[in-house]
Amino acid sequence: MIRLPVKVLILWIIVMSSLSVAQANDKRLTLTGSSTVAPLALEIAKRYEAQHPGVRIDVQTGGSSRGINDVRMGLADIGMVSRALKDSEQDLTPYLVAMDGIGIILHQRNAVSALSDEQIVNIYTGKIRNWKEVDGADQPITVVNKAEGRSTLELFLHYYALKNSQIKAQVVIGDNQQGIKTIVGNPGAIGYVSIGTAEYEEARGTLIKLLPMAGQPATVMALARGRYPLSRPLNLIVKAQPSDLARDFITFAQSPAVRDLIEAQFFVTP
Repeated sequence: MIRLPVKVLILWIIVMSSLSVAQANDKRLTLTGSSTVAPLALEIAKRYEAQHPGVRIDVQTGGSSRGINDVRMGLADIGMVSRALKDSEQDLTPYLVAMDGIGIILHQRNAVSALSDEQIVNIYTGKIRNWKEVDGADQPITVVNKAEGRSTLELFLHYYALKNSQIKAQVVIGDNQQGIKTIVGNPGAIGYVSIGTAEYEEARGTLIKLLPMAGQPATVMALARGRYPLSRPLNLIVKAQPSDLARDFITFAQSPAVRDLIEAQFFVTP
């Protein structure tokens, strides 16, 4: 049996006690859900952590459906949902943090500058297969669609009165960044993503462009003026009453203290 010197033993006890106290004081939040909300939530979380030592916030994506399911099952403290809640989701409480829109994107080199709603429907249902049919180049159209469980898909289908089974997609993607990378890598592709995300990427020089919708430019300014037809709320959601930490974080996320972060992500403050 090894006998430790008294001073070493005392030091070991002090260190272990300090670790126990630190662990007890360490507070954690887990956020899961919408890939549109996640980058904003991550920036808000970093600022919150900086102002609240001992708090750790984990932000994970996976789609709005994941955020809803995880909160219901107790796997996440807060869900991120980039749409309004449905009638079947009234067991959850939404907290609005920003507004966004959904926009059609093409490669920057694509000569097409506008598409009517009818043309978009015909492209996505396979009736139009080449860009020359809409005054573009003689090039096949690659239809990029969102995966099931993504709120962007639900809103797109609702706006154009389509069912997912009608979509003739060559590529199915998950989050906004995956969609943007697909368009950049394929000049003949068409997709739809968050306007905020797309404007942010355009500002960085990414080779995409947003098309107007119903005669309105797909911009944050049009969203802010209430003129853009396909807008949506970006929500943080909880089940029943949130914990004190979750409530405090949500209050922070809705406060003027993060307005610059919302604007930096090209979203609209509520």
